[in-house]
Amino acid sequence: MAVTWARDRATWFYMGFGLVGLLVVALGFGVTYVVPMVRRSFDAPWFVHLHGATALGWIAMFIFQATLVRERRSPLHRRLGQIALPLALVIWASGIATAAWAAQRDLPEQGTAATSALGGTISGLTIYVLLVCAAVATRRKPDWHKRLVMLATIQLLWPAFFRLRHLLPAVPYPDVTFALVLAYSPILVAALRDRTQSGAIHPVWLFIGPALIVEQTLEFVFFDKGPMRWFGQWVYALLT
Repeated sequence: MAVTWARDRATWFYMGFGLVGLLVVALGFGVTYVVPMVRRSFDAPWFVHLHGATALGWIAMFIFQATLVRERRSPLHRRLGQIALPLALVIWASGIATAAWAAQRDLPEQGTAATSALGGTISGLTIYVLLVCAAVATRRKPDWHKRLVMLATIQLLWPAFFRLRHLLPAVPYPDVTFALVLAYSPILVAALRDRTQSGAIHPVWLFIGPALIVEQTLEFVFFDKGPMRWFGQWVYALLT
C-alpha cells in the first residue's frame, strides 16, 4: 500500500476511534448501569460487574496501545498485548454468564425473545474472541493486526451503541439505527480511509468487515425465529 506503516501509525485514527468508543460506552451504559448503581437501584451478580469492568478495560487498553504505537514504544506495546487474549476470554465468559442471568430475569415477561437475546449475545461474543485470536495470530503483520483489533473492538461496542436508545427514545427502529447502522459504520469509515490514503481497501475492511455486517443483519432479520429461537432455547436450557 502507498501509505507506509511508519506514516500510518503516526495518525490519530485508531486512538480517535477508541476515544469515540469510550464516549459511547459512557453515554450508553451511564443511563442503564452507572446511574442506577449510584442510586443503588441496580442489583446484579458479581460477574455482571466483572463483564462491565473487563469490557471497559479492553476499550482503555485499545486507546493506550494506539498511544504507544504513535509514540513508537513498540516493546511495551508488545508486552501489554500479551494480556489481550486472556482479557477477551474473561469478557466472553462473563458476558455469557451475564446474558444467561438477564434471560432468566426477563423470561417471564419476554418469553423466547429473552432466550433469543442470549443466543445472539453468545454468537456476538464468540465472533469477538475469534477476531481477537486472528489479531494475535497476525501480530507480525501490522496492517492486518491493527485492523483486526479495531474490528474486534467494533464488535464489542455494539451493545453500548444499542443503549443509546435510552438517551434518544424518539429515534425510530433503534435496533437498526443504533445496533446495526451506527455500531458498524466505523467499518465503512475505515474502508473509505484506506481508499483515500492508500488507493486500495485492505482485505479486513473489504471482506471480513462486510461479512460481519451481513451476519449481524441476518441476526436482526431472524431474531426469535427458526434456528435462532431454537439455539437460544437450547443454550438457555444448557446454562440454567
